[in-house]
Amino acid sequence: MNFSKSVRYHHRHFNNDGHYHCKNSSFNDYNEAVNEYKKSFPSKVNVIENTPDPAVREMLVHMEKLGCETCFDRFDRQKPHCSFGIAGVCCKNCNIGPCRISKKSPRGVCGANADLIVARNLLRWVASGVAAHGARGREIMLALRAAGEGVLNIPISGEGKLKKSAAQLGISTEGKSVEDLATEVADILLEDLSRTVPGKHKTLSAFATTELIGRWKEMDIIPIGAYHEVFEALHRTTTGTDGDWKNIMKQFLRCGLAFAWSSVLGSSIAMDSLFGIPCRSTVKANLGALKEGYVNIAVHGHSPLLVSEIVKQGRNTEFIQLAKEKGAFGIQFYGICCSGLSAMYRYGGVIPLSNAIGAELVLGTGAIDLWVADVQDVFPSIMDVAKCFRTTVVTTSDSGRLPGAEHYGYDHHHSNLTETENLAKTIVKRAIESYQERREIPVFIPQYEVDAEIGFSVEYAVSHFGSMEVIAEALKNGKIRGVVNLVGCNNPRIMYEKAITDIAQRLIENNILVLTNGCASFPLLKLGFCNIKALKKAGNRLREFLQPDLPPVWHMGECLDNARASAFFRALADVLERDMKDLPFAFASPEWSNEKGVAAALGFRLLGINSYHSVYPPVQGSVNVMKYLFEDTQKTLGSVMVVELDPLKLAEKIVVDINRKRKALKWN
Repeated sequence: MNFSKSVRYHHRHFNNDGHYHCKNSSFNDYNEAVNEYKKSFPSKVNVIENTPDPAVREMLVHMEKLGCETCFDRFDRQKPHCSFGIAGVCCKNCNIGPCRISKKSPRGVCGANADLIVARNLLRWVASGVAAHGARGREIMLALRAAGEGVLNIPISGEGKLKKSAAQLGISTEGKSVEDLATEVADILLEDLSRTVPGKHKTLSAFATTELIGRWKEMDIIPIGAYHEVFEALHRTTTGTDGDWKNIMKQFLRCGLAFAWSSVLGSSIAMDSLFGIPCRSTVKANLGALKEGYVNIAVHGHSPLLVSEIVKQGRNTEFIQLAKEKGAFGIQFYGICCSGLSAMYRYGGVIPLSNAIGAELVLGTGAIDLWVADVQDVFPSIMDVAKCFRTTVVTTSDSGRLPGAEHYGYDHHHSNLTETENLAKTIVKRAIESYQERREIPVFIPQYEVDAEIGFSVEYAVSHFGSMEVIAEALKNGKIRGVVNLVGCNNPRIMYEKAITDIAQRLIENNILVLTNGCASFPLLKLGFCNIKALKKAGNRLREFLQPDLPPVWHMGECLDNARASAFFRALADVLERDMKDLPFAFASPEWSNEKGVAAALGFRLLGINSYHSVYPPVQGSVNVMKYLFEDTQKTLGSVMVVELDPLKLAEKIVVDINRKRKALKWN
């Protein structure tokens, strides 16, 4: 059996516990399989014909008529994509190479084989994911500390979350002010993030279950600290260091834990403590909600600190009056990617428009006066589109500069946190100026919008139902067949946003409750899945449980809010007195596209929850690494990575696995 045939076998054949099983241990040629995979990549024409959002279709046609390039044009021009890169067998870690693995050359110059090269590349990816969420989380941890010290003039709005987190972290709350607790909590979070001297990882120890901690200790994968594990990942993968692919994958797991418990949970605690937890509310979604005649400001990226102040200042009577004096009706905010989602559920009135892939389409409407870009998933290409429509782009972080953008932000040392209010005022004033400068720019707004329910969390579920026991009982008796966290970024390798909506549709009609956050949540917001009317698409039992006022897809926020989903899973597991790995839970990121996506999926697999995808990781060049991810971790973690290119088939696999877990539990 050659590699491509064995991959097809890998997709379609299952062992007794239902997970696909690969028997061939000698793959010498991955090219046929990779070439077959590349044939599945859609073209821009395919996207225009098949993407589920009519507003996206209209904007793609509109921008093509204008001669304005998008990521879908550039994706087509990249074809045929590099087979070595897709398979993960291109090594650029030193200047002897680049080396690539093939039948002719099964080892790099240094002797590294496919297993080692694939494992090293994957480790570097997950290390980047740890750094990405950790870096933006560090800013919030520093801000929480500065607010506690009185240096930063931002109110600590999440007092309840702060006190609860402090108690869980072992901090005595008696007789201490909110400011004192903010400083102490921030110090612990920063310590876990940056620890170099081996010691107790306090966040992980406080919030993970005893069963999980015991399993991870036995595997020797408890992280020292996020900074250290990234440092060690780069060390191990440098020239002539770690030559054992299995040991590399052990560090891969350590980075996964550092990502989940410092970069994600630690950052989430700091954000919720400083800004407060979500409040359920209703928002307008999609491009039809753009308002002509207003000073329109889009916030894009992942760092909410300065964004929070920009939104606050934009609602200041002084600036609203100034905008009206310049001919506008007022000031309106819009959300792109995760900064937008974070602002949306915390401040209300911030209209969600698009994930990162669709950012150019939003700019192409000509309706945006100022674009605030902070960090991550802000593609350099937005500058070209912004220039076409004379939209002012402002960057706010030293980590995320764009040529041609104006910069009003924090310095490398965050020594100017005290300037937050002044920076925000400068940016809002610049938006009003931009509105004046571009009054003659034509506007094209596809008229599609929908109401969406947002702001779900464990706290909201408890307040709505009275306790998590109600949801746990519904899960046990089959009104809720299972719970799936459907998230992830977007990827032009598969039909834009269609995989997400197809999977959501199949899950809810099978009575499976869907949680969502981050970029994948945008099509679910835009296409009505987060609306109560979507209950008509759900199965009878799920509909019966959620009626009259809950949608079948619960929006939990930005990508960092995977922490809310994991907390939801943990809360149900605690009530049911079961390990998460045994419960009918799943994590799905069908369109994932970057390093954070690798880390997020790994974080849930470390909890014992399978991850499901319609995009391959770059591992097809190594049978051993594939087998490790797709099979071997079932024994050690209680979970595996599942890849199926067809989203509907992927959804069926999720349903089958959830049914299997229910059967093992002897539930209906």
